[in-house]
Amino acid sequence: MHIDYMEEALGIAGEITEIRKGIHRCPELGNSEYKTAGLIEETLQGLGIETKRVLDTAVIGTLRGGACAGSAAGGKRKAVALRADMDALPLTETTGADFASEVPGITHACGHDVHMAATLGAAKLLSSHRDELPGDVIFLFEPDEEGNGGALRLIEEGCLDGADAVFGAHVDPAIPDGKIGVRYGKFYAASNMFDMEFRGKTSHGADREKGADALGAAAETVTRLLALPEKAAEEKCVITVGTFESGTARNIVSDYAKICGIVRTLGAEDRARVKEKIFEEAQIAAASFGVTVDIDYMGSYSGVTNDDEMTAFAEKAASELLGEENVIRIEEPLMTTEDFGYYIEKVPGTFYHIGAGCELPLHNSSFLPTEKALLTAAAVHAAVITAFLAG
Repeated sequence: MHIDYMEEALGIAGEITEIRKGIHRCPELGNSEYKTAGLIEETLQGLGIETKRVLDTAVIGTLRGGACAGSAAGGKRKAVALRADMDALPLTETTGADFASEVPGITHACGHDVHMAATLGAAKLLSSHRDELPGDVIFLFEPDEEGNGGALRLIEEGCLDGADAVFGAHVDPAIPDGKIGVRYGKFYAASNMFDMEFRGKTSHGADREKGADALGAAAETVTRLLALPEKAAEEKCVITVGTFESGTARNIVSDYAKICGIVRTLGAEDRARVKEKIFEEAQIAAASFGVTVDIDYMGSYSGVTNDDEMTAFAEKAASELLGEENVIRIEEPLMTTEDFGYYIEKVPGTFYHIGAGCELPLHNSSFLPTEKALLTAAAVHAAVITAFLAG
């Protein structure tokens, strides 16, 4: 089934663009996306798509396709999920756009307005061909991706029940608009946060040997941690110590120090290996200064490792739609985090990038993807979904 979704997206460009502008004007932070969720529900329901509100602000929409050979033959009815994140950032917008944020101190500086509008655009494109779709489409609108993440909570609500695959995308300032980027295998890093508290004994600075220097132990730990990626990780790894608290006066050996940081690794093996080494290095430093250390090591997003088969599938569908010259392969993984990986751990899937047409970095107060980026995303989503269901 061949449909020129790019041409069809251009035909409804005004409608998709207005949806994006409306979302952009009224940004909401994580778990507070009530107006946004209402707009999404209204749009989906207007297309005859079933909606379900979960987690207060999350929306799940289900488009029932018409034709389904598997169903007719008594087999399983095919279904595919498409995810968009919803939350904005606590940042004052400086784009100067005529549809700039009307909410002081909050803006869509990470492109989630484009993600939502493109997914709603794809819903409109797909719904106009529902009788030809050999299966169902599940639209996932996820809250709080920038915060504690909504993916795991949505999965617990059963959002992927019955799904055979899942797709998603993010705008990318490094890619021109009108193009997309795909990545095979490890794409986004896993992250872990840590807090370390060192406890020693105070003494006069002139009698250091009578104290136990918690500050010194913490400082040595920082040095050891920053050197760790090259020693402990097989692939790229980033360790950042962001805060260091210690001391009351220049001539007192400190009995307390606290450091806080974050670790980014690629793949489960490095994630486990680096964790073990972090504990080891902190304990060596603490022992050398005669202090104790308590470590709170917290799990966060597990990273994104794309399924090769699903990535090849998306690459082929996008190439047929946009032309091979407009589909690039991203050669290096990213050390940023993204909770889309939880969906891929549940069902096969891939996460691809949409050219933003804006070279400013994500989370910049003037970041603003183009209309072409929006339309490209909507068309690619529809093409990938249709090809998967027909495959």
